Amino acid sequence: MSLALAAVARHGSALDARGLQGLSFAAHIPLVCMAIGFPAMVVFAEWLGLRAGDELYLRLARRWTRVMAALFAVGVVTGTILSFELGMVWPEFMSRFSSVFGLGFAIEGFSFFTEAIFIGVYVYGWDRLSPRLHLLSGLPIVAAGAVGSFMVISVNAWMNHPSGFALDHGKAVDVHPVRALFANTYVWHEFVHMYVAGYIVTGFLVASAYAFGALRGRFGRYERTALAIPLTVAALASPVQVLVGDWAGRDVASAQPLKLAAMDALPHTERGAPEHILGWWTGHDTAYSLAIPHALSLLADHSLDARVEGLDAVPPADRPPVNVVHWAFQAMVGIGTALALLGLGYLWVRFRTRSLPRSRWFYRAVVLAGPASVAAVLAGWITTEVGRQPWTVYRVLRTPAAATTGGWVPYGLVVLAAIYLALGLAVVWLLRHLAGAPLGGRRELSDAVPPEVRRAVG
Repeated sequence: MSLALAAVARHGSALDARGLQGLSFAAHIPLVCMAIGFPAMVVFAEWLGLRAGDELYLRLARRWTRVMAALFAVGVVTGTILSFELGMVWPEFMSRFSSVFGLGFAIEGFSFFTEAIFIGVYVYGWDRLSPRLHLLSGLPIVAAGAVGSFMVISVNAWMNHPSGFALDHGKAVDVHPVRALFANTYVWHEFVHMYVAGYIVTGFLVASAYAFGALRGRFGRYERTALAIPLTVAALASPVQVLVGDWAGRDVASAQPLKLAAMDALPHTERGAPEHILGWWTGHDTAYSLAIPHALSLLADHSLDARVEGLDAVPPADRPPVNVVHWAFQAMVGIGTALALLGLGYLWVRFRTRSLPRSRWFYRAVVLAGPASVAAVLAGWITTEVGRQPWTVYRVLRTPAAATTGGWVPYGLVVLAAIYLALGLAVVWLLRHLAGAPLGGRRELSDAVPPEVRRAVG
């Protein structure tokens, strides 16, 4: 009886720990997306301004620079909280396997400091550096954001597909961190999937702000340009994500077949498995769903008759929370498909008319696309992380064994929710303030860009 009670208590602690970690990820992941995509857009706008000699692009880049710096500062707060949580909430995970993934976090730390240094140079260098040198100072920000995100994703990929070590009494020995993190085939689809998602989220979020302004009558040349750049980026990236998702689905089917079964709520192992649209897992079957024959087999192996493992392959205790995974996957795919269609529609109008769409319904859709893209990327991470349960390290370390048993976690969850609420309100206030603040500085709209600078950057 005492062993059973201890198991129940440990399971409850693991749920609390997952809730705490999930809240932090929900706050941090949108900022990661902005760190991936936004610096590239800022540098691109500055390059356009210098190349074309058009001060409007430079004004846009300057304003976006302030937003980039503000979001980076907020990301420092949420990222620092996540760093502390790793040790406090998952002590056994860190104790047993830090020698495997520590290299990834170390490189991520160097990337973070590189990004911080060059953001400082870029922000304060507008009136202190030559135009060409200032443009070049933005490139390390773009590179550091990509490298840092790759390092974190490589750790997550290792958790989903562990390799590069041996076990001795539950602890990692004979560790090969380079092989574990960088020779892991699972990392590539995760990284590309997240990297493309970063540009989708950034593009639609920024575009949604200007689309909202357009609906309220603010649609001069500055606003049209500020809308066109991020919307074009998002429109190009969103259809690509459909292809990347197909690649990811096949890798999941190969390395984590039970996760794929939970994503579809597939009850039984079978050939020619159907894809379940909507539906609810009852514990032994999927009710109220629309089954598309052979579609899951086609996703898993590009074959209509491929064998797909079902949820009945393992005992119920070894299954993830099926309905959470299934509905998160449905949300990700549904929203992602809608965003891809919106992007293709925008590109078609731009190609045919050489101008922005005129329909107010289009701009209403773009306003909704910003928060919808955030919801899609969070649903994708829920699919990835909850779909791995009940494992922290897949089929190596169970989540209850990795989590802290401290009774402070529920209280920490309440405190953290209050912190993130206050931080979110502060971000909204800050962005609204930056949107209306004058730029100042010596290089204003009346200044001309010298022809030699245009030749140098063009």
